[in-house]
Amino acid sequence: MLRFKVTTVGASSGFILTKEAMARLRVKKGDIVYLTEAPDGGYRITPYDPDFERQMERAEEIMGEDRDILRALAK
Repeated sequence: MLRFKVTTVGASSGFILTKEAMARLRVKKGDIVYLTEAPDGGYRITPYDPDFERQMERAEEIMGEDRDILRALAK
């Protein structure tokens, strides 16, 4: 478990990610991370946009269902 202290960042509050935390999250300076609710009632910090992931899952479903139509439209 990694531990972070909330600190003042300009007029806001935040915390600093250590090199180890950034390596575990696979993020670099300038990347965006998301705070999402976990099923157990806690929170999770992730570099993956859950809304985008849901959109991609739906797109894959549509592409699978309508493969013939999409293939015809691509010609």
